[in-house]
Amino acid sequence: MNQIDQAFLSDAQVRDVLSRIANLRALVIGDICLDRWCIYDPSLAEASRETGIPRIAVISYEVTPGAGGTVSNNLVEMGVRDVGVLGVLGDDGPAFELRRALESRNVDTSYLVTSAETQTFTYTKFLNVSTGEEDLPRTDFVNVNPWSSDVEAALVSQLRVAAAEADVILVSDQAETEVGGVVTAAVRKTLAEIGRDAPRKTVWVDSRMRPEHFRGVIVKVNQEEAEMACDRLQIKRDFSLLRAQTHSPLFLVTHGGDGVDIYSASGANSVSTERVEDPVDICGAGDSFSAGAAMALAATGDPVLAARFGNLVASITIMKRGTGTASPDEILDQAELNRR
Repeated sequence: MNQIDQAFLSDAQVRDVLSRIANLRALVIGDICLDRWCIYDPSLAEASRETGIPRIAVISYEVTPGAGGTVSNNLVEMGVRDVGVLGVLGDDGPAFELRRALESRNVDTSYLVTSAETQTFTYTKFLNVSTGEEDLPRTDFVNVNPWSSDVEAALVSQLRVAAAEADVILVSDQAETEVGGVVTAAVRKTLAEIGRDAPRKTVWVDSRMRPEHFRGVIVKVNQEEAEMACDRLQIKRDFSLLRAQTHSPLFLVTHGGDGVDIYSASGANSVSTERVEDPVDICGAGDSFSAGAAMALAATGDPVLAARFGNLVASITIMKRGTGTASPDEILDQAELNRR
């Protein structure tokens, strides 16, 4: 593997990427979820008179788009011209909240599919009012049933329409259940066809549990996800073999503060990064990396520069609580700090 030592992005490079992505259209497809951040007061944890179980006394809450919604948040904040999302929502209250949260961030929700047969994918997180820490088990609303043929057909139809308008397609395959995620086999097949028929379009996949099932598109995973994929395929943990399995033009494996490895048909490069000490919150770091790297790749065609730009964006978001974002000014300022 060719080791590429840390080379900081110049001011001109960062400004060029930011200028170019301001003219691009992006589509985020996959598991678009609602993050509900509940502030609870432990001093009000009185036991229920009926059950004797102490209550969690939520005194306030706010909602933000999560999973694929985190990717869309990052894209909008970076200044991407048009950002749309495609996923499946239930016909329920969380769907209303999620649409409102997305639209308040100028994300196009017109491609979303609504289905009464499901519930909106929701993460409910409990933060202690005294400490600000998330210190109770999270409550997740997940889907464990396969989609009906009508819902899956609607997904594929919307994908074809939305993809025709997009310069970059970012796939958020976050579901950890065997079925119930938006990115089904039919969706993967359609993505492969889009990648084949429109080779100049950037199709970027971030998949936790199924990276080995994609074909002919860019795939990004972290080291643990890549190792698990190799184990499922019963091949040795050689990620160049994993790239060959997926026929990916680029297969990226991130290593947190140790950078990212990029595999292609011509070989492999290891791109180092500036390690961030004492990050505040690494939740959503992979999403912010994908948002930055995918857009930079579409703007420049340079995988190494794209990896550096993605790492730059992630180095900003991990210093914020929750699933943070990075604005153009923050990106420019951080790039300048890195060069010092």
